[in-house]
Amino acid sequence: MKPYLRFIAPLAIFAIIVGFLYKGLSMDPRALPSVLIGKPAPEFSLEELQRPGEFFTKEDLLGKVTLLNVWATWCVSCRAEHPNLVALSRSKDVVINGLIWKDDPVAARTYLKQLGDPYTSNGLDFDGRSAIDLGVYGAPETFIIDKKGVIRHKIAGPLSPEIINNEILPLIKKLREES
Repeated sequence: MKPYLRFIAPLAIFAIIVGFLYKGLSMDPRALPSVLIGKPAPEFSLEELQRPGEFFTKEDLLGKVTLLNVWATWCVSCRAEHPNLVALSRSKDVVINGLIWKDDPVAARTYLKQLGDPYTSNGLDFDGRSAIDLGVYGAPETFIIDKKGVIRHKIAGPLSPEIINNEILPLIKKLREES
C-alpha cells in the first residue's frame, strides 16, 4: 500500500461524516416527513370523550377545514401548547378536533375542565391504532385537513403563536378559499 493512502482514506471517511452531519444539522427537526400529505385522512371511529356512546369519525372532518391535534394528559409539550389551542379556538378561525392518544378518559376530562376545552370533538385512541394510521411519531402532532378530508399539512411538536400565525392561519385561509 502506498504511504499516502494511509492518510487519504481516513480523511475521505472524515469528510463523508462531516457532510452527513452538516446535512442533518441544517434540517428542521419539526419538519417530519409524512407520506399522508396530499392523501385522504385514514378511516377511524373513536369513542367521543365528552359524549360517551357517540363516536368521532373521519366523516366529522368533512365539509370544513379542520385542525386535528394529537394529545395526551401525560404529555408535557401538550400542556405547553394547550393555551395556544384555547386562544385559537376562541378566534373561531378553525374547527379544532382532538385525538387523545393512549390516555385515561377521566384524566382527559379533568385536564380539559381545568385548562379549557378548545376541541369540537375528542376521540379516545386507547390502543394508539388511529395515531399509528396517521403516522404519529409522538404527541403533540397537529394535522390540517381540508374540506374533502385530505391531509394538507403536519406539524410535529407544540404549536406556538408563531406557528399558528405564520403556518396554520395562512394555510387555513387558503384552504377555505379553495372550492
